Amino acid sequence: MARPIGIDLFSGVGGLSLGFEQAGFDVVAAVEYDPIHAAAHAFNFPRCATLARSVVGLGGAEIRRATGIGKRPVDVVFGGAPCQGFSLIGQRILDDPRNALVREFVRIVHELDANYFVFENVKGLTLGPQRRFLEELIASFNEIGYEVRTPWRVLNASSYGVPQDRERLILLGARKGLRLPEYPEPTTRQAGDGKGFAHLPLGPTCRDALDDLPDAETFAALHDNDTITVVEWGKPSVYAAEMRCAGSGDWHRGYRRRWDKSLLTASARTDHSDISRRRFAETEPGRVEPISRFFKLSPEGVANTLRAGSDSARGAFTSPRPIHYRHPRCITVREMARLHGFPDWFRFHVTKWHGARQIGNAVPPPLARAVARSVLSAAGIAAETPDEILPLGALPLLRMDMSEASRYWGVPVPIGNRDRKSGLKKRSQLEIELTRRLALSHA
Repeated sequence: MARPIGIDLFSGVGGLSLGFEQAGFDVVAAVEYDPIHAAAHAFNFPRCATLARSVVGLGGAEIRRATGIGKRPVDVVFGGAPCQGFSLIGQRILDDPRNALVREFVRIVHELDANYFVFENVKGLTLGPQRRFLEELIASFNEIGYEVRTPWRVLNASSYGVPQDRERLILLGARKGLRLPEYPEPTTRQAGDGKGFAHLPLGPTCRDALDDLPDAETFAALHDNDTITVVEWGKPSVYAAEMRCAGSGDWHRGYRRRWDKSLLTASARTDHSDISRRRFAETEPGRVEPISRFFKLSPEGVANTLRAGSDSARGAFTSPRPIHYRHPRCITVREMARLHGFPDWFRFHVTKWHGARQIGNAVPPPLARAVARSVLSAAGIAAETPDEILPLGALPLLRMDMSEASRYWGVPVPIGNRDRKSGLKKRSQLEIELTRRLALSHA
């Protein structure tokens, strides 16, 4: 029996893609405007058709051609369309040009005639006058034949086994006549949660997530690289063992990947001054260092919300990575990934800036998996576990700068994007073309 199929719009590196795959979906297409994010998605999901382009002007028929699914029903479309939620005077919020991408999400769901959709976004859309945005969005779905589960809910990733306090608005919709998904019930709680959650087990802590990882600063090679072979790892917690995919069940209902478990990846070191290190060491866990304003992780708590920063259109700000609870330094990209629920086989761009951006923009996979399971339950689909083991993509997909990634996909360099220094040599157009062919050969 074929697995149900899903399509990821505004996919980024693939947090939603991974969660839906782990729940039992085959994610057959991912649409992502940023060519560097698209390349990382292609690396991690070699069987998925990656469309490195805007959703504007992208038709449902084109998506079907790219995936080769023909007239097969699309079970679910999911994604987090960027939106402003502000209204021009006398105008519907959805008519605001800044919210055009939300209208495109609605249009593509309609053109694909998807059975279900999941729309995720920031909690801020539920507050104050921006709540009108949700009312208009729900009405727009109603106009094209979809019912939306109301009241809508904001879900916290820490309630679904993620060691991070991260809230996201989730809208669940179904084509009229189909059963509406229910919101997934929380499975874990944070220490100190109210007595209404007392029946739930404590979720993983920062210590559970990070304590088995070797300290990146013990490896000189990580000054210039993001990957090193490690002989000795610490004793993993139950959560860390899952991130290391130590058991067959740790893949859930997703495809296993062929990967080298001895590699510590996404762990490029950060150079801090002695003064900064002293301030970091003097900061109490769970508090903010007053000069840098960096949050210091508490070993027995969860991380604060990990953010993506901004591109050059908004000033090219790098969102601060938290301070490690034990080491006087900011956490690595791999440590961010652990706090986000990404398993260790999952790879990111080799630079700290792009890698952190990819994680900060992503929905934590365990939260996505819980939502996806609710969709499966509503559809009455029994998830199947695949036997096939997939290879990961070609490593150069993770090393390209913005210009190279744009040439690789054959698209213009996105306006408002710029690259941080990566310390990597420029590659020739020939090598980029060879990389593209190698990546396609994995599909």
